[in-house]
Amino acid sequence: MPGKLKPLDVERETRPGKYPDGDGLYLIIASATSKNWSYRYWKDGKQRWLGLGSLKDVSLKDARLARDAARLRVKGDRSTPGVDIVQEKRSARQEAKATEIQLSLPTFEECAEIYIRERWATWSKKHRDQWPSSLKRYAYATIGKLTIPEIKPSHIYELLRPIWVEKPETANRVRGRIETIIAKNVDVDDTDFRNPAELTKQLREKLPKRPKRVVRHHPALLYAEAPQFVADLSAAGGTAASMLRFLILTACRTNEVVDARWSEIDRALSTWKIPGERMKMHQDHVVPLYDPALAILYKMKSRL
Repeated sequence: MPGKLKPLDVERETRPGKYPDGDGLYLIIASATSKNWSYRYWKDGKQRWLGLGSLKDVSLKDARLARDAARLRVKGDRSTPGVDIVQEKRSARQEAKATEIQLSLPTFEECAEIYIRERWATWSKKHRDQWPSSLKRYAYATIGKLTIPEIKPSHIYELLRPIWVEKPETANRVRGRIETIIAKNVDVDDTDFRNPAELTKQLREKLPKRPKRVVRHHPALLYAEAPQFVADLSAAGGTAASMLRFLILTACRTNEVVDARWSEIDRALSTWKIPGERMKMHQDHVVPLYDPALAILYKMKSRL
């Protein structure tokens, strides 16, 4: 079917505008040096404009052939459904961009190594030992080579299932560490993101049921026996006995006493300032030191 446009008119026309040739083909002129072909069609109630190339590269005859081919794809036939070509190209570009971004993203293992390295100087020896070893042993085999967007709740279920009942505390820590590392590497403004390592109801129900935990407290020292115990402890020699006495007198945790530094002791104020990075709540904690506790410190200092 011959169109409305003539080859000579196409070459000579310079006025900006949209010039129809028929069956959805348009010559779109933006300026004397900008002339492009476009095919207009409707799909699912939406108007689409499909670029067919510049007049410099595509003649009127070729533009009509391209229009006809596009019309067949949009319309479809008995065996092939019609296609929204513009949306198809848009989706392909988005997919290609997503793939490109995916290839440039670090893996979970790389993210974990960066996280650990950034916090290494502030961590206790226990943290330095447990974080790398637990992730290496229980997480990397399943998600180590995946990027953050590739990790799914099913991956977390897969790595937790073997240890969920047998090693509950380890499983809890591993899951929490994975959740922390993932959260660290997600845009804070991404409100649609759902952390795959979060202990959701779905994940909790999917994991094996844990037996009810029976709490067994350590036997307490009878009040009447406390004076004799303290006397025996005072008479005992060695660093361990002195540390235990100091722990009792300050009511601190074992790791806080073990990791204590002389620089944290203020003799003038008779206080011990434990830095926040060693505290559970990550806040500095000041412990008053009374004469018995100070006497233990002076005794230990004199041994150095």
